[in-house]
Amino acid sequence: MKNIIGIIYLLITFSNIVLAQTNTQKIDELITAYASIKEFNGSVLVSKQGKILLEKGYGVRDIQKQTFNDEKTVYLTASITKTFTSAMILKLSELKMLSLDDKLSKYFPDFPYADSISIENLLTHTSGVYDYVQNAEFMYKEATKPVDQKTMLSLFEDKKLDFQPGTNWKYSNSGYMLLGYIIEKITKMRYDQAIRTYIFKPLEMENSGFDYAHLNAPAKATGYYSDSGKDYNKVAPIADSTVLYAAGSIYSTVGDLYKWHEALNANRLFSKATAEKAYSPNKFHNYGYGWTVDSLYNKRIVSHSGGFWGFRSNLARIIDDNVCIILLDNTETPGLDNITKMILAILYKQPYTLPHARHTVKLHEDQLKKYLGTYLIREPDLEVEIKLEADVLVAYPKQGPRAEMSATDATHFFLKEQENFEITFENAQNTNSYIMKITINGKTRTGQKVNKPKNLSQNYPPCSPQSNP
Repeated sequence: MKNIIGIIYLLITFSNIVLAQTNTQKIDELITAYASIKEFNGSVLVSKQGKILLEKGYGVRDIQKQTFNDEKTVYLTASITKTFTSAMILKLSELKMLSLDDKLSKYFPDFPYADSISIENLLTHTSGVYDYVQNAEFMYKEATKPVDQKTMLSLFEDKKLDFQPGTNWKYSNSGYMLLGYIIEKITKMRYDQAIRTYIFKPLEMENSGFDYAHLNAPAKATGYYSDSGKDYNKVAPIADSTVLYAAGSIYSTVGDLYKWHEALNANRLFSKATAEKAYSPNKFHNYGYGWTVDSLYNKRIVSHSGGFWGFRSNLARIIDDNVCIILLDNTETPGLDNITKMILAILYKQPYTLPHARHTVKLHEDQLKKYLGTYLIREPDLEVEIKLEADVLVAYPKQGPRAEMSATDATHFFLKEQENFEITFENAQNTNSYIMKITINGKTRTGQKVNKPKNLSQNYPPCSPQSNP
């Protein structure tokens, strides 16, 4: 009987090993395919139930030095920083050093509307505080220089609120800047010192820090952008850490971020009850306390992504199954969320497809001109202006990155930077106008053409989360 039980145990163990190997190979094949069409260039870590299935680098770390990404490459994580800022606030709340109900006036009595803005509003992006990265002149002329708190506050404190606090949702890096300043007031430490003391040092996150511009390390990745399509070979500028600060200044590795995931899963920073609040969406949006909350395959996913000049990142976790997916990229490729979903499909034995280079056709200018204009997609409230530039259709989403489109036939297009993002134009019923359908991850949304095009922002908010329409 003992022998039979032993054989069964060995068979189960062997089958689990084979499954893990199969998943590892499939994920590696998937990432390699994305890398081959220049839709991923970075490092990946994937784990399930505490076992790391894949930890590997893909592509070039530094073109000039001809070095390549590996599991030790250091990247700017941008808005993944917000998960640390929120954790620090929640830690201080459990230590009774602040309350999430505290009004901003307690810490910044001279800040306009401070009596109506709570710490919880700042955490959940329901404060209505103007997002300073929308100030294009400052971001593109001054963001690489050190600034003091007074200068940063001047970028948004006198701006009109986007809405009354607690009545709507809008992503605001300024809100997280204020949270960083509150952390400093309470701990009597600089923001970076507080995060190091309470988080980095206890978790032995030795490859993480804040001042990426002045980091001198062989494993440091150079960030790249492209003037057109996927030709990511332009060296991106690096913003000063005082500008990114508590909204986006942290740099790290996939290994260190995995330590962060493990600590959060083990409730080492704060209680499970507090974690549940952090992972609960507010009533206006699927954003909790520093985490986006979503679901796939009947599994709750908590995640945060980041984007800044030359870098993209995504950290996704399924807490119930102890799943962690970390993608760090030193190019401005837009599709990390889709890669994450494909990895989850592999882990949960769901259908997925490997990306491939598409065949394109050249259309006459007259054909392209028919599609010009502004389209309104009601869900998720997205405005996209279609322009014609050098015989190429270009999409300008409101508060999003400019994206060139390639045609596969007269009515079907895809984004050059993200080939699985499909656009179809169809005649609106009984009119000479067109509707636009966008399809990504198998989900299609329809946009109606707006008669009077609006003035759309063409500036990509560097610290805002990457999200696909």
